[in-house]
Amino acid sequence: MAVNVETLEKLERKITLTLPAEVIQSEVDTRLKRIARTVKMDGFRPGKVPMNVVAQRYGYSVQYEVLNDKVGQAFAQAANEAQLRVAGQPRISEKDDAPDGQMMFDAIFEVYPEVKMGDLSAVQIEKTHAEVDEAAIQKTLEILRKQRRTFAQRSLESAVADTDRVTVDFEGKLDGEPFEGGKASDFQFVVGEGQMLKEFEQAVLGMKIGESRTFQLPFPEDYHGKDVAGKTADFIVTLKKLEASHLPEVNDAFAKSLGIADASLEGLNADIKKNLEREVKTRLLAKNKQAAMDALVGVCELDLPQSILQSEMDRLVEGAREDLKQRGIKDADKAPIPAEIFRPQAENRVRLGLVVGDLVRTQKLEATPEQIKAHVEDLAASYEKPAEVVRWYYGDKRRMAEVEAIVVEANVTAFLVSKAQVVEKTISFEELMGQS
Repeated sequence: MAVNVETLEKLERKITLTLPAEVIQSEVDTRLKRIARTVKMDGFRPGKVPMNVVAQRYGYSVQYEVLNDKVGQAFAQAANEAQLRVAGQPRISEKDDAPDGQMMFDAIFEVYPEVKMGDLSAVQIEKTHAEVDEAAIQKTLEILRKQRRTFAQRSLESAVADTDRVTVDFEGKLDGEPFEGGKASDFQFVVGEGQMLKEFEQAVLGMKIGESRTFQLPFPEDYHGKDVAGKTADFIVTLKKLEASHLPEVNDAFAKSLGIADASLEGLNADIKKNLEREVKTRLLAKNKQAAMDALVGVCELDLPQSILQSEMDRLVEGAREDLKQRGIKDADKAPIPAEIFRPQAENRVRLGLVVGDLVRTQKLEATPEQIKAHVEDLAASYEKPAEVVRWYYGDKRRMAEVEAIVVEANVTAFLVSKAQVVEKTISFEELMGQS
């Protein structure tokens, strides 16, 4: 039997479903009888509750369940016969003008859009390259040294210098009045590492233990404390403790302290380079994938299903509430976050998802078991016991779904690079890592 599909607007469609009332009632009776065999009610033995009593208690909820099931089945069958790719859930409403013995329902829903793919051969994709150089290895070595530095008390006559750790009391005022966060006791920081504003660090340079200084501190316009941003405060700071920092020497003993398998300076450098190269590879894959995806979306035209868009907006709102909860915000789950603020982000995500999905389907770019296995093994390679990490991934369907999605994106990226005009670009390690 042909299914009549009515086009309402863009992606919105309507199908009218007709069900024999006797089929619905027969299923309701069957389910009520099943309930009656085990239901327990005061004044009746189990299995001996009269059907009219069971129907009075459970009839409405059972009928609701049956209608949901039968209408859902009828809709799925109709959509399948009409070869429709349904996006989201249909809105079902019962019609009042059904013939005797029939029940009729309107199902209004959206279908997935047709993706109009532009000429990929005319698209330019920037492919970025970067290498781990000796400077990057040495910079990482310095970070490792700082993480393991020690501090020793300096003499009373010593003056504060760069790399010293100081313990201070301070108090700031705006127009003679204290402000929130402007006062602290026994506050500790290392001079010259940017933990404090530049003017604060300059004020403590040259101070000696027991000395106090007053100075003015201009807060930047974009300072995180909105009450003081763009304003200048008067501060008094007192130096209570002064310690010199000592960095460990870079030698075999240092390598051993880090747990390097080859506990030598050469082994340490090799280990650092290996880890940095792994990070570079990960970042380049992400950067080049994003460039490919942006290029892909730029040459595609499609309408967005509003049901999927709304679901994505709702998901982003829940994500924002969860983030607030993690930060300790009270009643974060009830935070009045308007979904509309996430519309641009949701539109980008939905558009990309639909375009990629269409390309995967039409070009057969699904992830193969061999690709998934190789990616899991690559992820596990940096751990001490890779086999256990592999088992950990394969033991969870959600984790494996995430891996599969990454592999599919890699397949799409490779396909796009093979079709488009690739512009090679080499950047420094620092630029890739977002370092100055």
